Amino acid sequence: MKQIIDEHRRQFLGIATGAVAVGLGVIDLARAETEPLRSPASNASFGAIKQIDAGVLNVGYAEVGPSNGPVAILLHGWPYDIHAFVEVAPILAKAGYRVIIPYLRGYGTTHFLSSETPRNGEPAAMAADIIALMDKLDIKKAVVAGFDWGARTADIIAALWPDRCRALVSVSGYLISSQAAGSAPLPPQAELQWWYQFYFATERGRAGYEKYTHDFAKLIWKLASPQWKFDDATFNRSAAALDNKDHVAITIHNYRWRLGLAQGEAKYEHLEKKLAAAPQIEVPTITMEGDANGAPHPDPSAYAKKFSGRYEFRLITGGIGHNLPQEAPQAFAKAVLDADGA
Repeated sequence: MKQIIDEHRRQFLGIATGAVAVGLGVIDLARAETEPLRSPASNASFGAIKQIDAGVLNVGYAEVGPSNGPVAILLHGWPYDIHAFVEVAPILAKAGYRVIIPYLRGYGTTHFLSSETPRNGEPAAMAADIIALMDKLDIKKAVVAGFDWGARTADIIAALWPDRCRALVSVSGYLISSQAAGSAPLPPQAELQWWYQFYFATERGRAGYEKYTHDFAKLIWKLASPQWKFDDATFNRSAAALDNKDHVAITIHNYRWRLGLAQGEAKYEHLEKKLAAAPQIEVPTITMEGDANGAPHPDPSAYAKKFSGRYEFRLITGGIGHNLPQEAPQAFAKAVLDADGA
């Protein structure tokens, strides 16, 4: 299998890797040379979306690649969707991977099996969703990779279920936190970046997000990726996933939970207690950052020591913002392959 993957990598990637350092390695992939700044493919799609009951959800997910290949699970963030990986997935599939791209709870065709289940956006619940999906698909281990909410979910899986994780790719690094940590005030400039979190803490914010969901999401896209030249078709393709009937409730609960303004579910308390201790991540990891990320994100030096296994940090240059896999798909795909040692 490794020989096949290596051959596919030679055929389909061809990406300059730049200088590599051990430990807190800094790998500067000069995207201006390998992936000129461009509008993403607005007409690309995954085809038919599969549905499966897993845990408390019926999960909608895209799947590409050979059914017997090593598995990569790609996790999107807010307010994005699975199309963040529409150009990443084919690269990994051609390299021999079975690629699973699920809609998170509150997005796309994923829906709750019961109307009685709390519309809970706490981080531990989202990670548990992915473990339930892996169980239902009989996936023993996978590379988990993501950005924004997806990166946090991938971090949690790697920290709490390392035996299920082949490797980790996390945009913006170590994003595990707790309600206690979220209650600590930040410097004014940092607080300013979180303006929408405070907005969502109010009833006006909930009503505003419900009324202007698409407009709000487009504003976030622009602020988080100020140099990304996405077109309306690209945005609208993803914005359709925000029309999920539970999207607003999940979003509001997520941000209120972070501030300690909303409670989680008792069944996740044991997981949140472990996460509050900021556990180390031992699985092979590559963290990434775009050089033009306009969203709140930690400095790489602040979290480097949270990764105790094989670890690298990669700065992706060329005006790359928060939605790194969609803005720099080849660099993201290469990180998945390299983290997995393929």
